[in-house]
Amino acid sequence: MAVNKDPILKRCRYLGISPMVMGINKQSNRNPNANNRKKVSEYGTQLKEKQKLKFIYGMMEKPFRHYFELAEKMEGKAGDNLITLLESRLDNVAFRMGMALTRREARQLVTHGHFTINGKRVDIPSYRVSVGDVIAVDEKSRTSAKFKDVAEQTKGRITPTWLDVNRDAFSATVNRLPNPSDIDYETETHLIVELYSK
Repeated sequence: MAVNKDPILKRCRYLGISPMVMGINKQSNRNPNANNRKKVSEYGTQLKEKQKLKFIYGMMEKPFRHYFELAEKMEGKAGDNLITLLESRLDNVAFRMGMALTRREARQLVTHGHFTINGKRVDIPSYRVSVGDVIAVDEKSRTSAKFKDVAEQTKGRITPTWLDVNRDAFSATVNRLPNPSDIDYETETHLIVELYSK
């Protein structure tokens, strides 16, 4: 499996996103407008928007393209559907419910079998959750120092409205599917649709 090893702060600065979106509580001291001096073409703007979403969700080109193709086949706007598909991945849900500090960490925890869906252990980070699913930390893992530490560090994190999180039970229930209004970063998905439509 390919691993993205880009320096997070440097990549955040280039893509114009806050490190907080990635779950990192750091700020770069460098000039945030340094990349805005160059004139960017229409294609460059579209490509940057695609790179932003790929970086946030830690995906490579092939699976990201697959999600876009699925989004196009669904009813409604392809851009909005893409956000719904990306947000409903199990590794993202684990991050959103505050059981991991970053999405990278959430992906690793899911792969190691620390999460269950409706009582069954799932170790596939790209697993898509559905309305009514109960995502929980495995009972054996709840007593580990790691999850107690993460739960303490993410105590103040705002959880999205589409998730009903029970921090005491280390679980969350999916109330509804996520939509673009639920995300905590700015994105222009129509640029990605235009890019893939060429």
